Amino acid sequence: MSVITSLEQLDLKRSYSYSDYLLWQLKERVEIIKGKILAMSPAPNRLHQRISMKLTLQLANVFDNHQCQLYVAPFDVRFPDENGNVKTVVQPDLCVICDPNKLDEQGCIGAPDLIIEILSPGNSKREMKDKYELYQEQGVSEYWVVRPEERNIHIYLLENGRYIGIAPVVEDEIITSVKFPALSFSTEGLYDL
Repeated sequence: MSVITSLEQLDLKRSYSYSDYLLWQLKERVEIIKGKILAMSPAPNRLHQRISMKLTLQLANVFDNHQCQLYVAPFDVRFPDENGNVKTVVQPDLCVICDPNKLDEQGCIGAPDLIIEILSPGNSKREMKDKYELYQEQGVSEYWVVRPEERNIHIYLLENGRYIGIAPVVEDEIITSVKFPALSFSTEGLYDL
């Protein structure tokens, strides 16, 4: 079997698993959602990187020396299906995991308690819809979508298996996590380069 080093070598109509993913030596960054390959934007742009760094610093202040652990991309989050097969692996920009039993050397298996995704110009509406549905289905209790272009953050909370959106946090307002109330900070300067 030849070594897979490029997306062109893969059949994008085929269903893949995490074991396939581990064998690939791709130059491109990919995620797999329910067996289907999703190509990620090459490298995040500067604004995406700055926002990620600023958020990481805020979250690190809260989760340093805490039972819950903060992880930043690239970090594999795997979701097994009902048969225990892993055909979904994503790399959220930031995530917080409170259950140490979900962590192994490869990353996380199961739902993080908080996921933060920062949209890039290349993010498709389909990708965002797929991830919203995936995180809801898998039980991610709090999901933030940071929208740099609009300079706001949408927070979704899982209630009775469905996401409920709360009012967007616009630039210069205070954002506070519902699940982690100690995670509260001003978004002033968050979108500045």
